[in-house]
Amino acid sequence: MTQVRALQKIMAFLSANSIAAMNNSDTRTAGCLLTGIPGLEHLHIWLSIPFCTMYIAALVGNVILICTIVSQPSLHEPMYMFLSMLASADVLLSTSTMPKTLANFWLGSSHISFDGCLTQMFFIHFLFVADSAVLLSMAFDRYVAICSPLKYATILTRKVIGKIVIATLTRSFIIIFPSIFLLERLHYCRINIIAHTFCEHMGIAHLSCSDISTNVWYGLAAALLSTGLDIILIAVSYVHILRAVFHLSSQAARSKALSTCGSHVCVILLFYIPALFSVFAYRFGGKRFPRYVHILLANLYVVIPPMLNPIIYGVRTKQILEGSRHMFSDLIKEFK
Repeated sequence: MTQVRALQKIMAFLSANSIAAMNNSDTRTAGCLLTGIPGLEHLHIWLSIPFCTMYIAALVGNVILICTIVSQPSLHEPMYMFLSMLASADVLLSTSTMPKTLANFWLGSSHISFDGCLTQMFFIHFLFVADSAVLLSMAFDRYVAICSPLKYATILTRKVIGKIVIATLTRSFIIIFPSIFLLERLHYCRINIIAHTFCEHMGIAHLSCSDISTNVWYGLAAALLSTGLDIILIAVSYVHILRAVFHLSSQAARSKALSTCGSHVCVILLFYIPALFSVFAYRFGGKRFPRYVHILLANLYVVIPPMLNPIIYGVRTKQILEGSRHMFSDLIKEFK
C-alpha cells in the first residue's frame, strides 16, 4: 500500500511538471494576444482617430524639430542638442507602441510573438528611462546657464555632451535589461491574453503561474532609482535656478530665464505625471481605478508628450521658430 501511494505521488509530480512544461512551451510558441483597451473594445475604431492624429503630429513635429536643429548652425548649442535628443527618444517611444496599437484597433491584429513582446517591452521601458535622463540633462543645462553663466561654455563642451549621451544609454540598458531575464525565468500558464495595447513588464509577468514578487519589486525599485531619482535631482536643480533667477537685477533677463525654464517645466509635468500615475496605479491601484483608465493613461504618456514638446518649444522658443522659418525658406529656394 505504501509503495502504491509513493508511486502515485511520483506520477502526480511528473504529471504536474509535464503540464507546466507544456503550458510554458505553449505560451512561448503561441505568443501573446493584446486585447486593446478592456471595456472599450466597441470604441476602438473611434479611439484610433485621436491616437492616429496625435501620433502623426508627434512624428511630423519632432522630425521638423530635429531637422531644424541639425540644419541651423545657430542652434548647435547644448540646450538644443539635448532637445534634439529628447525629440529622437520621443519619436522612437511613440513608434514602439502606436503602430501595433493602431493595427489592433483597425485590423484586429492582436497577436504578437513572445519574443516580439519582450522586445517591445524592452524598448518601451528603455526609451522611457532614456527620456527621463534627457530631461535631467536639460535641467542641468539650465542650471549651469543661469547659475554659472560664465562657466557654461567650459562645462558643457561637446565632449561632455557626448559622455552624457553614453551615460544615458548605458544607464537605461543596465536598468531595463535584467527585466528580460526576470521574465524568461518564469513558468507561463496557458493564458496568453494581455489586457493592454502593448507589452510591458508587469503585463507579461501576470501571465505566469510562478511567484512574480521579484518582478514587482524590481520594477518598483528600477522606477524609483531611475525616474524617481531623476525627479528629485530635477527638483533640486530648479530650486537653485529659481533662487538665481529672482536675484537677477534685470527684469528682461529674469523674464527670458523664466520663459525658457517654463517650457522645460511644462514638458517635465506632461511626461512624468501620467507616466507615474500609470505605473503606481497598475501595481497598487487594484480595483480603485477602472482597468481602461490605466490603459488609456499608459497610451497617453507615450503619445501626448511627444506631440506637445515640439509645439511648446517651437512656440515659446524664438530661436527654434526662426530656425524653422530659415530651414523652410531654404527648402523652398532649392525647389524653385
